[in-house]
Amino acid sequence: MNETLSFGLMAFTSFFTLLNPLGTMPVFLTMTANLSPEERTKTARKAIFTAIITLIAFSFSGKVLFEFFGISIHAFRVVGGIIFFLMGQDMLQARLASTKINEEDIKSYVNDISITPLAIPMIAGPGSITNGIILMQDANTVTLKITLVLVIISVLLLTFVILWSSTKLVKFLGETGNLVLMRLMGLIVMVIAVEFLFSGLSPMIREMLDLQ
Repeated sequence: MNETLSFGLMAFTSFFTLLNPLGTMPVFLTMTANLSPEERTKTARKAIFTAIITLIAFSFSGKVLFEFFGISIHAFRVVGGIIFFLMGQDMLQARLASTKINEEDIKSYVNDISITPLAIPMIAGPGSITNGIILMQDANTVTLKITLVLVIISVLLLTFVILWSSTKLVKFLGETGNLVLMRLMGLIVMVIAVEFLFSGLSPMIREMLDLQ
């Protein structure tokens, strides 16, 4: 029970900080500025549904992809740690990742922004996909796998609520509040990145020493 609770809490924290729904709000509002409240809600709902399917699919197919391409989970942890660290650094400096504010992408997909770039890669980006794959590898029981799926769904449903009420939340938090929250999430992401980096490097270094 304690293991499931700890795993679920860690998964929830990592996904929430990586998805960064509060930091996504200003971009979402900009992208849907010309939509009615009903259309904005429909766009957010479709984006969240797409992100749920994407994250769950990648989480379960990660092992197959590793075997097909001959990728080590330890190497993936190291790469994931680097990705998380860079994302956290951008967030700590109160900058949105370039994939989230690429105006050319927004204009190119204006007819269906709910899938691209809103759902992918703005919500289900490289960081959250990597997180899902690695955590699914760590989930060595059926209970933990179910917990991970429930966490993914719950975090994305919370993201939907935040986007749905984004107009009120942005006004309530103000510019300073948004910047403070983004920096705080960036710090948490960087801590997670260090944990992932060392959890991947440690077994690789041990294997190298054993070969010698």
